[in-house]
Amino acid sequence: MKREVALQETTRAEAFSLWMTSPMPMVTLTKTFNLTKLLRASKRRGIKCNALLCWCIGKAASHIKEFYVLPEKDKLFEYDSLAINVIVNNSKGGINSCDIAYSDDVEQFAREYNQLTAQAATRCESSFLEDSMIVGTSAMIATELDCIVNQYTDKFCNPMLMWGKYRRRCFGTTLPISFQFHHVQMDGGHAAKFLAQLQQVMNEL
Repeated sequence: MKREVALQETTRAEAFSLWMTSPMPMVTLTKTFNLTKLLRASKRRGIKCNALLCWCIGKAASHIKEFYVLPEKDKLFEYDSLAINVIVNNSKGGINSCDIAYSDDVEQFAREYNQLTAQAATRCESSFLEDSMIVGTSAMIATELDCIVNQYTDKFCNPMLMWGKYRRRCFGTTLPISFQFHHVQMDGGHAAKFLAQLQQVMNEL
């Protein structure tokens, strides 16, 4: 569910006054993750690597309260659930997107991931969850990428994680992930905590 909240009810009032009128309120952090344990878990559980990574993103975000609030025009909204948006290559050579509700149950999330991404690919139709806080993702696996900076648009202020092809090395498998967020939603410290939590979730799979 989505509801408007008064600024004084949140810890984001000062950030709202500082950054809401900024022409560029988005911040991007990039961290290189160790994917070794995630890939092992993906093979062991029979879950696609990208689906498992998206679940880990939802798991890490679910523990940080700032992910549940988002500015929209001149208002601040609070959500009681999260969803992960996935970009899908469709059968016509274009792209569609689908929102997958986050669940603590990784098997349930994986089933919905498979179903919704398959539908988007074959039907060339996007699907959206209007009442959930959306965390965007985009995997560009044609090549290795060091960093990605997304375009800023006031039509989409949601946090966004992007990555390229993972890197197999003798010491393990790594993947740089870029995380873009709106400064009204969270500060750099919250974002850094999220990225650290994301690595921890991967390690505990």
